[in-house]
Amino acid sequence: MFYHKPYPFGMSGFSSQIPVVRGRGARSNTSGRFESYAREAFDDGWTAEDVEPAQLETSVSPEKAKVIISRNDSPDVGFSASINPYRGCEHGCIYCYARPAHAYMGLSPGLDFESKLYFKPEAARLLEAELSKPRYRPELIHIGGNTDPYQPQERKLRITRGIIEVLARFRHPFSVITKSALVLRDLDLLAPAAAEGLVRVAVSITSLDRKLARSMEPRAATPEKRIDAVRRLSAAGVPVTVMFAPAIPGLNDHEMEAVLQRAAEAGASGAGYVALRLPREIKDLFREWLETDHADRARRVMSLVRQMRGGKDYDAEWGARMKGQGPVGDLMATRFAAAKKRYGLDQGWGSLDMGKFRVPPKPGGQMDLFGSEQSS
Repeated sequence: MFYHKPYPFGMSGFSSQIPVVRGRGARSNTSGRFESYAREAFDDGWTAEDVEPAQLETSVSPEKAKVIISRNDSPDVGFSASINPYRGCEHGCIYCYARPAHAYMGLSPGLDFESKLYFKPEAARLLEAELSKPRYRPELIHIGGNTDPYQPQERKLRITRGIIEVLARFRHPFSVITKSALVLRDLDLLAPAAAEGLVRVAVSITSLDRKLARSMEPRAATPEKRIDAVRRLSAAGVPVTVMFAPAIPGLNDHEMEAVLQRAAEAGASGAGYVALRLPREIKDLFREWLETDHADRARRVMSLVRQMRGGKDYDAEWGARMKGQGPVGDLMATRFAAAKKRYGLDQGWGSLDMGKFRVPPKPGGQMDLFGSEQSS
């Protein structure tokens, strides 16, 4: 095995003497599973105990995509068509199930995932071309099935907004999931689409504890800003579902009822949850984070996780991977169902209108000529 120190921080078997990277979720940057050599930072004993927390700059690069709509046939995902404007996510959520995908690019699912980002500059153009094809038939398109479409870079890149603008012009049904208050910027598009039954939004609220949220999701919006986003979206007529995801036994699961109550009071009409998933590299990254940020609970949390995963860190079986099994998983499901009913969040996702889809005429096309003649 070949080792080197790509960054002056992070390690496997984390030592409290190594400084945590400021504003980041992962504690290390071990090479991806497809690399010929494993590169991993380690404690050589020379790090000063009072060293300042390290900083890591974010790089953002364009990605040339050939298609923009991704397809999946997973029976427990809830959608088959999705759009992901970004690869990698600066929110840095330590539990993010998208982290392992960075390994396909020769990058680490650790710090690389949250600092080496990619965006799709041609997303809107590719989507318009796809929707304009004669054989295209509308189905729900989910925005953000992999990484957050409203992560910080969206403020200036506006890739997600461009996608929604196209969907709005085509009157195409879509859904969005985010943990960012930046979604409110696009209320001018979302509210009219909602009035036509074309959109629903899911807001992920993992904890109401600001300290815990910052630890788990260092660059995502604070819990209060997410509650406010639910309130303002609902007030504008946009159907909102709150996602309590992930539910982590022994860490945040005790907040389940409180999160659903606050979301219902803010106007949410539905709710969902997903039990913590730790596929591939995430299990090691999550353990490392637990041992540094929540050492007093690390052993108990991992014990409970294994109890709902048949003794393993993770079970990828469809149907079980989202909710877990055994007494721990069953109790979580029972509590969620009761709270959902108690707070009136059992109205279902609601269906969107597939019948309004239309390919708009191109500027200067035949319909424009007819319109000009009628107005003259």
